[in-house]
Amino acid sequence: MTILAPPQVRMARAALGISVRQLAERSRVAESTILRFETGRGGILATNLDKVQTTLEEGGIIFISADVGGGPGVRLAK
Repeated sequence: MTILAPPQVRMARAALGISVRQLAERSRVAESTILRFETGRGGILATNLDKVQTTLEEGGIIFISADVGGGPGVRLAK
């Protein structure tokens, strides 16, 4: 699994058109935990980040790692 950066989670939610609350419900991770992670105001346990990532990937998100061509990102699966 790719290690996610907070902006990737925000981008993924935007791409899927879901709110923090909806992601929290679907991933079974507290809304406050996701919000703290997305805003850089706190860390997130690896188990919770895995739940968030799995939920977003099941929704059709592909996470892209940073490389020489640019920073980390997301895209929608076909």
